[in-house]
Amino acid sequence: MPTMKIVFEDKNIIVINKPAGLLVHPVKNEKDTLTDWLIKNHPEIKNVGDSPIRPGIVHRLDKDTSGLMVIAKNQESFDFLKNQFINRKIEKKYLALVHGMLKEKSGIIAKSISRSRKKKQTIAPLKDTKSAITRYKVVKEYENYSLIEARPETGRTHQIRIHLASIGHPIAGDDKYKFKRQEKLLNRQFLHAFYLKFELPNGNIKEFEIQLPEELKKILEKL
Repeated sequence: MPTMKIVFEDKNIIVINKPAGLLVHPVKNEKDTLTDWLIKNHPEIKNVGDSPIRPGIVHRLDKDTSGLMVIAKNQESFDFLKNQFINRKIEKKYLALVHGMLKEKSGIIAKSISRSRKKKQTIAPLKDTKSAITRYKVVKEYENYSLIEARPETGRTHQIRIHLASIGHPIAGDDKYKFKRQEKLLNRQFLHAFYLKFELPNGNIKEFEIQLPEELKKILEKL
């Protein structure tokens, strides 16, 4: 299992910097997931949440997405955080390296998302399905690539990856939503959750920001 980095911890929550390559919870019979680490190191979390396979988990990151996650250590915090996610009160920001130069340097992508009718395991933008909104702005441009900050206002599966691909700028390293002939720049998708802001039941506002992991910094240096 990759090394887990704890960014913050108190009696109510744990904020971690999830490494790329780590599943949040088992999909089939996988071992060495984030939930395995949680139960081993924080057995009190075992019965927190809505599902025994997702103890304390109020939101997720894709396996190959790195960055900030908040985990609830008790049911009160779980319910409070979950309600904020449902009501879109938690602020999340990501850094993504995408192919090409964006014509509009900032904007809003509002495209509904659902399971593809052609490929069962693919998510695709479709009409009359679950609404999804992503705000973005270009941070820096490189030759053939752009580094952008993405702020999802909804939390659909693969939302940022789908939205960016849908406007012709798939994320570098994304093997699922990509051009047919896409340069293999790295062995993971260049998507990192670097910022997280939310409220605790006691009214305290927590705000966290972390840097890109070293493997992503090196990619930018090469560009």
